[in-house]
Amino acid sequence: MAADTRHARRETSPPAGRRAVGPQLYWFVTDVVPQSRLLDIRRIFVEPEAAALPRGQQVLARFPDAERIEIDSHTRIPELYGDETNVARWVRIKTETLVLGVKKSLTARPNGRSSDFIAPSTANGCAMACAYCYVPRRKGYSNPITVFANIERITGYLSRHVARQGVKDTPNQCDPHAWVYDIGENSDCSLDARVSDTVRDLVTCFRDLPTAKASFATKHVNRDLLDWDPRGRTRIRFSLMPARDAKLLDIRTSPVAERIAAIDDFVAAGYEVHVNFSPVVVRDGWLDDWAELLDQLDAGIGPRARAQLAAEVIFLTHNDRLHEVNLGWHPKAEELLWRPDLQQPKRSQTGGWNVRYRTGQKGRYVAALTELIAARAPYCRIRYAF
Repeated sequence: MAADTRHARRETSPPAGRRAVGPQLYWFVTDVVPQSRLLDIRRIFVEPEAAALPRGQQVLARFPDAERIEIDSHTRIPELYGDETNVARWVRIKTETLVLGVKKSLTARPNGRSSDFIAPSTANGCAMACAYCYVPRRKGYSNPITVFANIERITGYLSRHVARQGVKDTPNQCDPHAWVYDIGENSDCSLDARVSDTVRDLVTCFRDLPTAKASFATKHVNRDLLDWDPRGRTRIRFSLMPARDAKLLDIRTSPVAERIAAIDDFVAAGYEVHVNFSPVVVRDGWLDDWAELLDQLDAGIGPRARAQLAAEVIFLTHNDRLHEVNLGWHPKAEELLWRPDLQQPKRSQTGGWNVRYRTGQKGRYVAALTELIAARAPYCRIRYAF
């Protein structure tokens, strides 16, 4: 794991005023991780039912040397999710471990903000390690990729769900004409595509659904997707933030400059491409850095991309449980993410505490950034900002 960083050191006690979780291996500056080192799968926790399915067999064949550990349920793996000492191996577990299961309950949940519906997950977890990611809050002390092998059942469910909606008569902020389904709520689809053909199956499924679109956000540039011929039925949302923030928070992701450089190519390949300005982190000099990012975006994309570009603007929401986990592997990030002087708490549905920028002040932050976007990238329509 030390190979993924420039500087690491062990501490005998946490920083002042902070409680450590597990052994105190603190990471301070993180290098860009080559694609070949994002995944080095050495063990796979596998449900027997998943191993018997074609997609499960494909995943197992892709990593033939990995140890296979049979499990009853992908949600109950105590040595992964319940072991507090795993925090010190946060990145290593993401690199070396995979979980293979079956998605039991299939539901397309109404959303109405980024998408009309949240599609049933085909994966959760990630080999990247963004310090603000909400998925680990629900999983415990590690967050490797889980792949659900019953993709045929999931695509069949989605096709039937789309058919039941009929034609979209009323435009909304999700899309004026198509029902939009977020297919990557709990994972990064661009990275999932390096593990199996599931994401390609989803893109193919939506390509043949004239009243719907797939949508997913990504921080990983996977140019294999350029050959998939989506025919405008998949929306990729490249997540962007100032490089100064990304260096500290977007761990193991593609550099922001690489994401911007990919936009024109994905538009040319038939994708609808939007951007997520997310998460927006307030700190000294934050607006100046966002102005620089917007100038980089403007210089990095061509007329076709500008003509179809839209953005989601999402200010940081953090969580007390994730804060405690981060203190065990990346406390430097918490200096930006955990700001009681700027944030207010709100009880979450799972019983923890979420923190957001204070009411009133946040409105001023949102207004300042949206005005900046209008000035620096006036062609970039803001779908929503909060």
